[in-house]
Order: sequence, then C-alpha cells, then structure tokens
Amino acid sequence: MQILSIQSAVAYGHAGNSAAVFPMQRIGVEVLPVYTVNFSNHTGYGAWRGPVMDPSDVADVITGVEERGGFDELDAVLSGYQGSEGIADVIIDAVARVKARRPESLYACDPVMGNAKSGCFVAPAIPDLLRDKVVPVADIITPNQFELGYLTGTSPDTITSTLASADAARAMGPATILVTSVERPDRPDNTIEMMAVNDHGAWIVQTPYLPLKANGSGDVTAALFTSHYARTRDAADALARTASSVYGLLEITHAAGSKELHLVEAQEHFAHPRMEFEALRVR
Repeated sequence: MQILSIQSAVAYGHAGNSAAVFPMQRIGVEVLPVYTVNFSNHTGYGAWRGPVMDPSDVADVITGVEERGGFDELDAVLSGYQGSEGIADVIIDAVARVKARRPESLYACDPVMGNAKSGCFVAPAIPDLLRDKVVPVADIITPNQFELGYLTGTSPDTITSTLASADAARAMGPATILVTSVERPDRPDNTIEMMAVNDHGAWIVQTPYLPLKANGSGDVTAALFTSHYARTRDAADALARTASSVYGLLEITHAAGSKELHLVEAQEHFAHPRMEFEALRVR
C-alpha cells in the first residue's frame, strides 16, 4: 500500500508528517511525504522557526513524484495542515491527477483549522477554502468536533446532533466521516469518543480520557484511519484499530509526562493494536 501524504513537517517533536509517517510505515504503508511547511516545532509552543513552503514548490515536488511513476500505485492521498492558502489548489490538482491514473484511489482530508479550546490557528482564509473547495472533492474527512461544526454550520454535541452534522458533511461530497473527538455532555465521566459514519452505518468508540494536550495526535489518528480504511474499506474495523492504537500512544506519552508524542515507544500499538475498544453501531 502507498499513500501520498501532503502536510506539515517539524524537526522537534511530532506534528503533521512528522507524526503521521512513522505510524503508517509501522503498519506496512509506503509513505510519500510532501511538506507544506518545514518548521522547527509545532505552533502550539507559540514560537517556531522555518519556512512556509511556497505552493509552487509543493506542486513541483508532487510533479516530480508523478514523473518518477509515483502515482501509478497510490492507494490514497492524505492532506493535513496546509500552511498557506495556495496549497488548497495544489492538493485539489494533485488529487485529480492521481484519480485520473487510479480512479479507485481515495483522498482523505484532515481539515486542520483549530479546536474548541484554541479556536482557529491557521491562516484566516484556510477554513473557508477547506469548506468550499477541498472538502467537496474528498472521499474521507477527519475533523474534530469543532472543525465538523465549522464545516457544516452546525453544533454537534450529542450523538444525534453529531450524526446530523456528519450527514451534513457527507452531503458536501465526502462519503466517509471520522469525527476524531466527540465530547457529548451525557457520556460517562473521564471518557472521550470517536465516530465514523458512511453509507453502511455509523459507529462510535469510547476510550478513557487522558488529561494531556497531545499536539499531533489528530495527525496520527487521520493517518491510521486512512490507512486501515484504504486497506479494508471497513469503517468500523478502521475505527476500532485506530482508537486502540491512538489510546496506546497517548497512554505511553501521558505516563512519561511528555509534551511530545512518544511515537517510537508506542510503535507496537500501531503494528499490533490491542483491540480493547469496541466500535458500537449507533445507526
């Protein structure tokens, strides 16, 4: 399996491709990483160094991959943090060229824009570009609850309203929605959930809530779900595997008291997830 992954990179710590590539490789995916920014560290620190890549440079790298025959066996394109507003058109064009070569390939968009606690932390034009241009051409999107609400103009909080918001997102174009954080008021204490919705149904998985700010965990989640789904086309199985792996990663990171994800230490949770959390059908 091969995935073209277009997102940020950091030298210190793990976010974007610096979080997503290794877990995908550990489960047997050949990853072709393309960087939208090349930062010293993720922006959650409040200060960072390094360039935002010019869209033309990102496009050149993708074209070079195509010229080497790199599109011929792609199973999916994954995009994340875009850096600048011009990247949207580069991604859309790349997806169209990949699908012209391999119509069965998937495009998974992680619509990175912010979260409920921090608000939007991307360039001001990017959320609307994601909503109006990028999401409609995606097969899969992996928003958190805040991003799902922004994309659809809804307020997902209960299971029912989150399902309605996911359906609104599916009406925009993508067939499969992974909501990476469902924090409903009536859930059991100290838990958090993820939900997957597609034409075949809807499933929710619940894990213990760990009190840490884990920058990059959403990037790992999107990468693993995309990989598993591209391999099996089974949303419930992809959801259960992803939840088990990500919880194992967060558990190890929390135990270490680290600000940065312990990807290497958690690698067995990617390769051999414990499958301790069941994906329950909710529709």
